[in-house]
Amino acid sequence: MEQKTALEILKLGYNVFLTGPAGSGKTYLLKQYIDYLKSRDIGVAVTASTGIAATHMNGQTIHSWSGMGISETFNEADFAKLKKRGYQQERFKKTKVLIIDEISMLHAHQLDIVNSICKSFKEPFLAFGGLQVILCGDFFQLPPVTKSKEETRFVIESDAWREMDPKVCYLEEQHRQEDREMLKILNDIRSQSCDEKTKALLVSRANIEIGNTLRPTRLFTHNANVDAINALELGKIKGESKLFRMTENGNEYLVASVKKGCLAPEKLALKKGAVVMFVKNNFDRGYVNGTLGEVAGFDSKGMPIVDTVSGKTIVATPEKWSIEENDESLASVSQIPLRLAWAITVHKSQGMTLDAVEMDLSKSFEYGMGYVALSRVRTLSGIKLLGINERALQVNPKVLALDKLLAESSQNNARNLVQLGQLKKKTV
Repeated sequence: MEQKTALEILKLGYNVFLTGPAGSGKTYLLKQYIDYLKSRDIGVAVTASTGIAATHMNGQTIHSWSGMGISETFNEADFAKLKKRGYQQERFKKTKVLIIDEISMLHAHQLDIVNSICKSFKEPFLAFGGLQVILCGDFFQLPPVTKSKEETRFVIESDAWREMDPKVCYLEEQHRQEDREMLKILNDIRSQSCDEKTKALLVSRANIEIGNTLRPTRLFTHNANVDAINALELGKIKGESKLFRMTENGNEYLVASVKKGCLAPEKLALKKGAVVMFVKNNFDRGYVNGTLGEVAGFDSKGMPIVDTVSGKTIVATPEKWSIEENDESLASVSQIPLRLAWAITVHKSQGMTLDAVEMDLSKSFEYGMGYVALSRVRTLSGIKLLGINERALQVNPKVLALDKLLAESSQNNARNLVQLGQLKKKTV
């Protein structure tokens, strides 16, 4: 489905599941719809399954917005406590549309809890209390975090999904990958048709240096040593580091939530020569979340000057991350939109577009991990592969079967919209 068709379906007020491969423009389309709603004073709640994803959209986690927190269950006492919160009642009174991004990482039972909470504040006999609900994500990406031996249950297996009966909008246009070989690898992983040719393409990047002047970002599957590597590399650069401290404003609990989801550190130490990454989208200023660069120095105001891989020189000035509700800022933090980028984890890379990546996938332990890491990069030549295992190329069998059904459903929805348009023309 094309973006303009999906946007029309959203504007018609249907519940929607917006999906598609990494780089197909899902977040961009959501932002278009959010702007559309705000321009018409329609209350929209922007949420996501993780704090990192929420901060990309100036939203908050669905756990925080709904009031369910991190509870695995929600009983009558929890509902009673929630109903007493005046701000929660006011929140639901104003909200007409609920958006939940990165839905692949939300458990089925958590969506059921959100459904029940919405009903308790709105209309009890309607799915999500009558809110228009837009779920966005790609089941090929990272799944919900589960306890050992616990089976993953995606939101599509929830009672709430059946109740809301969403229109599937499967975006297929590619806005990230720039070469056919990279697209072939990603498509083969999605279809579980990785043959010897596909593997040979990947192996062709084994320990091959990337042809640019900057060191690539190093992606690891585990948290261990990522901070240590960055600190070690910064320490190798002679001279004093310049420290930038995060500032904050608003509700203490919500500020803590923004900090947790924000990829910018509370204390950012930089030196001339440090490899850095922008951690926020600012298209007007020429950078996106994942743009790599090197600190070339500091301007007269002490702000870092960054030379990017693409050849741009950008003065990095403080950006704001906030939780907003009905155009009102509830909490915000401000920091230089950079982090040291010699190394990051695959989990933290989800949603980023990276120019050059040195990745070690030899310890991949989760479905979708290899796909997420590889799909961050625009071209195959932007990868230096340190290692890979079979798990990195695997997808959940449940997701593979589901994907075909979602694609068919999306095609039907696109055809139905065309027919609806023709009917309208006939009745005019």
